[in-house]
Amino acid sequence: MERISIDIDDFNARSHHLWLKQWLLLTGGDFKKNDFNCMTVAWGSIGAMWSMPFVQIVVRPTRYTHQFMEKYSTFTLAAFSEKHRVDLQLLGSRSGRDGDKLSLTSLTPIASETIEAPGYAEAELIIECRKIYTDVFKPQNFLNATIDGRYPDKDYHTVYFGRIERISGTELYRFSKDK
Repeated sequence: MERISIDIDDFNARSHHLWLKQWLLLTGGDFKKNDFNCMTVAWGSIGAMWSMPFVQIVVRPTRYTHQFMEKYSTFTLAAFSEKHRVDLQLLGSRSGRDGDKLSLTSLTPIASETIEAPGYAEAELIIECRKIYTDVFKPQNFLNATIDGRYPDKDYHTVYFGRIERISGTELYRFSKDK
């Protein structure tokens, strides 16, 4: 996939669509050490916090990727075209604890430009992030009573904020005054 470097000020994404319809592949770990895991995510945000561009994602402690998010300081988020939907479904429904689930897909991990966690050759968007904040959701702080119902096993997500270090993507993700 041909990607270009995209400055944060030129980054253009339909955020709600990206998270809830297209999905993203979260990968934590270290590519050079071949010690990483990925999972499909559909909950998160992109914005500005502490005067920094950030991505916020959540991972339940029961997910195998959680240990990689805790162990390493970097992660990537990658978006793919619709032709990789089956790969994302598989990566979101199987655990890396049970074997090499990535080998069951058409995706190829590649080294990132600025961080240790890998991106993917087939991705149309890769956001490279360095963790800047983490916490665990506290049920006593849910202000909407329906939220706790999403946690029948009380396995509350760990939230991670990552400073965006680099964005690479197709022209689709770059703002143009001509669009």
